[in-house]
Amino acid sequence: MKKRGLALLLTAGLLAGLTGCAAAGGEGGDGAEKVRLMVWSPSNDQSKDSGEWLQTMCERFADEHPEWDITFVYGVADEASAAGQVSQDPEASADVFMFANDTLTTMTDANALAKFGGKYKDEIESNNSEEVIASLTMDDNLYGVPFTTNTWFMYYDKSVFSEEDVKNLDTMLEKGVVSFPFTNSWYLPAFYIGNGCTLFGDGTDEAAGVDFGGEKAREVTDYLIDLEANPNFRIDADGSGIAGLRDGSISALFSGSWDANAVKEALGDNMGVASLPTYTLNGREVQMTAYAGSKAIGVNPNCDNMVAAIELAVFLGSGEAQQAHYELCSVIPCSTELLAQPDFASDQLVAAQNNTFENTSILQPFVSKMNNCWTPVENMGKGIRNGSITHDNAAEQTEEMNDAMNSDGIS
Repeated sequence: MKKRGLALLLTAGLLAGLTGCAAAGGEGGDGAEKVRLMVWSPSNDQSKDSGEWLQTMCERFADEHPEWDITFVYGVADEASAAGQVSQDPEASADVFMFANDTLTTMTDANALAKFGGKYKDEIESNNSEEVIASLTMDDNLYGVPFTTNTWFMYYDKSVFSEEDVKNLDTMLEKGVVSFPFTNSWYLPAFYIGNGCTLFGDGTDEAAGVDFGGEKAREVTDYLIDLEANPNFRIDADGSGIAGLRDGSISALFSGSWDANAVKEALGDNMGVASLPTYTLNGREVQMTAYAGSKAIGVNPNCDNMVAAIELAVFLGSGEAQQAHYELCSVIPCSTELLAQPDFASDQLVAAQNNTFENTSILQPFVSKMNNCWTPVENMGKGIRNGSITHDNAAEQTEEMNDAMNSDGIS
């Protein structure tokens, strides 16, 4: 039976004592304490094609901790679905798992995510930017070990666009065909946020609500109507952007690191990667601004072997493990130690993701009312695509979107 009470021991003041007890109590007949850890990660982290990153790292961790005789039990859960599984039945779930930071409240509401304190918190904070740490912090408590940032950026064909061209979307549209996930509500807000629209104040004040209305939002809707009608613009959906890169009908698209291999296969040496461009709105250059977050290693507060689980989580998010994660699985590191190294600093893919995270994004709010924001924005993109939203009704439709984002649901 897993011990709920152990979760209370994960405070800054008690972690050091807990570590000492575990080390002293581990001396058994064979000189090592028997420990069982269930670990979940996405399937790609465990496949032979990607060098079995998870198994390799866990075995390396075991070698570095002879005080424990560790049995690892592996399971598959991606970062998005892990939250639902763990929160539904924490006691039957993994001890260590990966999760996306926007699922933080789902797990904390279910008491399914341990806090990191003491020397562990110090180590995590010392190896990550303030922005990354903020993505995993609630009420001054740190709930995970980050291993990558989670946002999107731009891929482009270097034979079509120069480095100067890709600084502005409208300049690009004069020279080549650009694809964008127009009906995807994780992407479309970039135009509105760039022009001053806000979500829950700084992203944490639920009472502040959403401000996607007024003139600043209406003029973005008008811009988007013209963008969709541009003959050099394509709506990316169901892989059409990647397919267009392959056949040469599209020269740029917006996505994340998960599409890097497919883009490289399509463009070869002509693959360019850049953070988000500006767009020209009524004669002004406005910076596209993406949602961003992180992915992290979490620990179940109900696990039996709390110290070993915490130590493993910190190791899996360490610079050493992140470097292997990138080399084997193309997972972009966020470790400040790694990013300062020449090989990573000069890597265009690493630079694009982290530059977007640091400079052209906002932290995606993880307050519960954020769930009301996805459908209205999706409907805006679909309405422009199908012609039901026009310049004539742009102001009215923009206010309807704003009202819906501030409601408790769509009527």
